[in-house]
Amino acid sequence: MSWLTQTFSSSIGRKFLTALTGFFLIIFLIGHVTGNLLLFKPDEGRAFNEYTAFMTGNLGIMIVRYLLYAAILAHVIITLLLAYHNRKARPVGYKKAAPSPHVSWSSRNMGILGTLVLIFIVIHMSNFWYSLKWGMVPTINYQEGGDIKNLYVVVLDSFSNLWYTALYVVMMVFLSLHLMHGFQSAFQTLGWRHKKYWPIIRNVGFWFSILVPIIFAAMPLYIYFFRNINH
Repeated sequence: MSWLTQTFSSSIGRKFLTALTGFFLIIFLIGHVTGNLLLFKPDEGRAFNEYTAFMTGNLGIMIVRYLLYAAILAHVIITLLLAYHNRKARPVGYKKAAPSPHVSWSSRNMGILGTLVLIFIVIHMSNFWYSLKWGMVPTINYQEGGDIKNLYVVVLDSFSNLWYTALYVVMMVFLSLHLMHGFQSAFQTLGWRHKKYWPIIRNVGFWFSILVPIIFAAMPLYIYFFRNINH
């Protein structure tokens, strides 16, 4: 286990683990946004509920999902450790200088953006994941599969609330800014910056950081304006 201890105790090792767990976060986002697209299907939530039942009932997917949760948690803890040790290494602090025009706002504020995204993840998980696991979620029967939990109505109820819909959309802006720097930084930290492929990675990272949060944000807006149960 000495390699693990050495990795956690060195700045380079912690950056490496932050980048590696960041990739798990990217995978998680791809899977999550793909599932959310089912909410746009005009079938009163059947495809989404069946997808949710499959994702929570298949043992293999459950293991992968919990590994992704662990990776996200590790990403947060290692990032906090990295920030703590960086601050501890320079207790006096540097004289504040004007930011370089080559350094983006998001890269200078990754800690703040990451903290906001973390707070949102906790709120989001408590509203949906916790409710699905231990809450009073009604069931629905589509005949073929028997009774399954109707998470669709929980989603409709949540995004019938203006403040929660607005919070979700604003947080997607912060997520976009976090990804804007984090996506490219992960590749660079792992040493995958090659002049031949870097423009491709940079473009993919840019569009990933734009499109994925837009799709996430479109879901609550669609529900609030077109599927609001209070309308």
